[in-house]
Amino acid sequence: MGKRVAIVGGGVSGLIACKYISDKGFHPIVFESQSEVGGVWTHTTQTTKLQTPKTSYQFSDFPWPCSVHDTFPHHTQVLDYIQSYTRHYNLLQFIKLNTRVVSIEFYGASDDDMASWSLWGCNGEPFSPRGRWVCSVEDTIQHTREVYQVEFVILCIGIFSDVPNIPYFPPNEGPEVFDGEVIHSIDYSAMEDAKAAEFIKGKHITVV
Repeated sequence: MGKRVAIVGGGVSGLIACKYISDKGFHPIVFESQSEVGGVWTHTTQTTKLQTPKTSYQFSDFPWPCSVHDTFPHHTQVLDYIQSYTRHYNLLQFIKLNTRVVSIEFYGASDDDMASWSLWGCNGEPFSPRGRWVCSVEDTIQHTREVYQVEFVILCIGIFSDVPNIPYFPPNEGPEVFDGEVIHSIDYSAMEDAKAAEFIKGKHITVV
């Protein structure tokens, strides 16, 4: 078996990384916290469509099917396209669904060595001969934990992951001074369609 590479996230970037790593003779292990691959396209509001022309949003080795005629496909078509790519290249064998990464640590190198990694210039030696990455993961259904030792880690959680990016506000100048309700876009996209429609009904809304 080739060197093991952990990939965190089963969205578009994670799937591309998985295929590339496999093609290079390594063994990818993709940890995806959701019950299916597809990243943000697995949970979005019913009216969502692709925001860019589909010709600018496609895999270089897997074109859109002829059955998709719209320039801006519906989100269900986007998700089906991404999952078709996964099946076409048999990537599911490398993917662990409903698996959330709890921690990632490296064992076997000194603090000075690890501090120097931020200066790594892609010199062709990404695999350390002195240690291993240790990934602790949790099954989100059974709530059991496992530990994996790998030689390399790739983070593909994206900027639209389940971890909200909350800006810093000076004291008494943040959302708390607003008399209305403030929610993050992640929370809105996670709502069922009927609940989301009812939530915004009759309201004046500002999107920041």
